[in-house]
Amino acid sequence: MSEQSIIHYERTSPQVAKITFSNPPVNLIVGETVLRLIEIVEELATDPDIQVVVFDSATPDFFYNHFDLAAAADFPAPEDENAVPVWTDLVLKLSKAPYITIAAIRGRTRGGGNELALALDLRYASREKAIFGQPEVGSGLLPGGGGSERLPRAIGRDRALEAILTSDDYDADTAERWGWTTRTLPDSELDAFVDTIVGRLASFDRTSLASAKAQINRASLPPDADLIAAYGEFAHSLTLPGFLARAAGTQAVVEQAGIDFEYRLGQYIGIANQQL
Repeated sequence: MSEQSIIHYERTSPQVAKITFSNPPVNLIVGETVLRLIEIVEELATDPDIQVVVFDSATPDFFYNHFDLAAAADFPAPEDENAVPVWTDLVLKLSKAPYITIAAIRGRTRGGGNELALALDLRYASREKAIFGQPEVGSGLLPGGGGSERLPRAIGRDRALEAILTSDDYDADTAERWGWTTRTLPDSELDAFVDTIVGRLASFDRTSLASAKAQINRASLPPDADLIAAYGEFAHSLTLPGFLARAAGTQAVVEQAGIDFEYRLGQYIGIANQQL
């Protein structure tokens, strides 16, 4: 699959860029996407003009989904045991970037996709179309990209426990009520609202924006070491009996459900576990 078929990068003005996920049919996270994202993020980090980066999706019903475990062997590995994992490096760079990151969320955003969204500064969601989830535990895995570090800070410990332990799907209204999103809007109003926010921020002083973000980061971000440890725990969970025992059963459910498995992932995770 070509780079252009997975992610699109566009500079819409000197101050604004747009990153669009496009890995149909369900926008799974693959290694190629992550490497390209890191290239873009590193390039923008030294750009003297960029102030706002918008993330959206060209894949209907999916913003950014979970890791494609079938392609796990192709996922970039750390160069040595002391290196920061590539995915962790990406989400850390995004949360600390000297520009403002905005997600315009339509469709499902789960697992690693949800973790990337949580690493962004502002998350605006379609009331009718956005769905959120952190489904690893239901599959015998652990979150590894910041979900267990960022979600409690956003929605509170008890709600984060419910979301992560049940591995269920959550609609946009619930996500807004809990603080999972910055704001949820009617789908017909989402693009215009995001455009207004982008235009306003792009007109401000770049140094003030970046400095204010850094101040808020000091008060709110989890320690880098916690995210690095979590990725190691996720990688280890891929080898544990709990995951291995569920993998075959889940695959059988996937074969029976087809693409509907991704549309109703939270429900199907429950079904797969009940059949063990």
